[in-house]
Amino acid sequence: MMNPAEFANIAAAEKDFWWYRGMREILFRLLDPIASANQHVLEAGCGTGYFAKLLEGRYGWTIFPLDLRPEGLEYARAHAVGRLTQGSVLALPFKDALFDALLSIDVIPHLERGRERDALAEFARVLKPGGLIVLRAPAFEFLLSRHSQFVHEKQRFTKGRLVTSIEQAGFRVERATYANALLFPIALFKFRIWEPLTRARAGSGVQPVRRWLNRLLYLPLAMEAASIARGATFPIGQSLVVIARKK
Repeated sequence: MMNPAEFANIAAAEKDFWWYRGMREILFRLLDPIASANQHVLEAGCGTGYFAKLLEGRYGWTIFPLDLRPEGLEYARAHAVGRLTQGSVLALPFKDALFDALLSIDVIPHLERGRERDALAEFARVLKPGGLIVLRAPAFEFLLSRHSQFVHEKQRFTKGRLVTSIEQAGFRVERATYANALLFPIALFKFRIWEPLTRARAGSGVQPVRRWLNRLLYLPLAMEAASIARGATFPIGQSLVVIARKK
């Protein structure tokens, strides 16, 4: 499970911080052409509930936010998010074929390797036939960082491994792309050279930056979002996004 200390960092930053804004924009560009209103949607791992609120407003969905940690649900209540459920993605407390769509954003990396298959089986169970799944996960084990250690990240994925696991769970993959690709060289230098060289300790990467830098770092993600909206995929990146439907 995620380090509960990270919830406060997320809650303080997710509205304006460049990474959250940019990665949301990528998801929105993927969802805009395929999202239907008046759908029942499970967010499996809702964190602070802020994203659930945005999804409801943008798409007219009825969101059912679930999280394992009570800390996240407390923030969600402060956002006036309804239908909150405390539970695990490994044993979803919902009946079969209940939801039209399911989103799970950066949740499965907190599971021990191999347990993601159990989570995917649960996702398939609670989705209706033809139901949509949107899954995001961090990419490449060699990008494990001090932030990864702090938030208790247990695994990262390649596109091949994640797509195979999703297909084996009974889904048909429609889109799969790496994301946060343009900043990949900077991340590689920071995580594989700078952090070991400076013997950096584990700590949250969600820290305030100067306004001009926040705007500058957002731009590559906005460019990626525009490219993805036109159908582009990226062959490498710091994250993976997969969209699939239950067979």
